Amino acid sequence: MTSLTDSERVALANTALYEAMEQGDHGAMSRLWLDDPDTEVSCVHPGWPVLRGRSEVLRSYALIMANTDYIQFFLTDVEVSIMSDTAMVTCTENILSGAPAEEEGQLGPLVGQLVVATNAFRRTEDGWKVWAHHGSPVLAEQDDAAGAAAEPEGPDDDPDQLLP
Repeated sequence: MTSLTDSERVALANTALYEAMEQGDHGAMSRLWLDDPDTEVSCVHPGWPVLRGRSEVLRSYALIMANTDYIQFFLTDVEVSIMSDTAMVTCTENILSGAPAEEEGQLGPLVGQLVVATNAFRRTEDGWKVWAHHGSPVLAEQDDAAGAAAEPEGPDDDPDQLLP
């Protein structure tokens, strides 16, 4: 039996984060997040302000889990980078979730969403723990035939926007 590399251990910890969400397992989620009084954790869910502190972060996951009938993550573009006792994972979260049901006891329509995420981990005596999560929604590109807006102008396009 071969032992796992640090990259493999970090990848497994990252996968466990998403599995805890899918299963609505707040206990597992709590065990995955860093619990160190000298290190503050943080989290940015898409469209949310920055959440700081373990209790605030875990409360946010409890709220999401309590108000989500169904969620599944298909992770793509997963990249793991490690420097000493800190690791960073970037990935694309291809999310499939159940929208509110029209009738009690039924699953609502499924909704897809793309989010790019960065998850930071710290090595502890108990393995790799989540230190920070940041998720940003990916804005859908419009087809030119559907009337896409013109590309935004940058500083190179407008001399009045150039920095001094």
